[in-house]
Amino acid sequence: MFDLKVLQATLQQIEEEKNIPREKILEAIEHSLAAAYKKDHGARGQVIRSRFNDENGDLEFYQVKTVVDDTLVKPALTQAELDDPDFVEEETDGDERVRFNPEHHMYIADAQRLRPNAQLEDEMIFPLDNPLDENEEFGRVAAMTAKQVIMQKLREAEKDVKLKRYESLVGTILTGIVQKIVDGKVFIELAPRTVGVIDKKDQARGEWYETGARIKVMLVAVEPGLRGVRLHLSRSTPELIRELFKVESPEIAMGTVEIKSIAREAGSRTKMAVYSNDPDVDPIGACVGQRGSRINAVVGELGNEKIDIIVWSPDPLLFVANSLAPASVLDIEGDLEKKESKVIVPDDQLSLAIGREGQNARLAAKLTGWKIDISGTQDSESLESDEEASEVEEEDDGFTSLDEVASSIQTNQE
Repeated sequence: MFDLKVLQATLQQIEEEKNIPREKILEAIEHSLAAAYKKDHGARGQVIRSRFNDENGDLEFYQVKTVVDDTLVKPALTQAELDDPDFVEEETDGDERVRFNPEHHMYIADAQRLRPNAQLEDEMIFPLDNPLDENEEFGRVAAMTAKQVIMQKLREAEKDVKLKRYESLVGTILTGIVQKIVDGKVFIELAPRTVGVIDKKDQARGEWYETGARIKVMLVAVEPGLRGVRLHLSRSTPELIRELFKVESPEIAMGTVEIKSIAREAGSRTKMAVYSNDPDVDPIGACVGQRGSRINAVVGELGNEKIDIIVWSPDPLLFVANSLAPASVLDIEGDLEKKESKVIVPDDQLSLAIGREGQNARLAAKLTGWKIDISGTQDSESLESDEEASEVEEEDDGFTSLDEVASSIQTNQE
């Protein structure tokens, strides 16, 4: 009936090309054979299953019935009701029971006669004659049904395998090729018949995507789609920076150097706070590499996005001061509860500390989680002078009202 050598070769080819486990392929074959049997030899309401042994070619068909009672099913319609063309079944509110079908159900009393330990909702199996043993063949319609079922089951199996595989890769970097750009969305081919999408919100500002170019992306989410698996990719997430440095820096990959936090404006600038668990390892040097080789590789992958590497400190005020690099901080004071700080920098570095359009200060605040108020030395001295002058006036000025001033002037004139 089956050419086992051809069958084994076909199973192996499908298994290798589509990465579908052999048991899933055999399950698809069994579903297709059961569908073909039901099409040619089954009755309405029957549940037909098959069991196929790919080692020796043995094939069995059997019918399955579910054990029920009156709490699970309604009584079967009488023959008179079935024959009456005007009969309309009344619907009972709240009654979710299905109608008893002798081809699908078996009452528990009957089931226990065959198997004394039968319980409700158990499955009772009844062997069926195998038409193929009598040199019969399935009809054309049954064969087409079998083909459709096996193709559908194989697609579902391939989809499940792909879904599980990419779910395990969420949060990692994948390399793909830019396939096309449609309506602002960038489609990336990650593997044959596997395409991910970078939505507009997940693209880096000012980045240009060229069809056919190789690109590294972060897999941020996976979900089943109508025709397969939907892969959501990103080029703007801060986690892309973390994963790229893991690839370039063994110290980060091994955990000797930790990336504590990242603040990023994708396509423009990133601040990254690092800390070394080994006093003999320089955290910044581990990120920069010899002659800047490591950080240059990351910057090149991100289209020359600027990256500031900051030394993380358990002292929050010192961390805030470090976060404003490349500007130097002269003095800092802050409120630990409110996470608010006032920072003084040299006048010639005030614009550097704030950054173009406030970017440096904004990223520093995002990196540390603190509100940062930046001022120069002149602003600070002016503020202190105003405060001192105010104190002097309060001490030396004896006048408390305009009437007292006028009275004093009149006395002096006399």
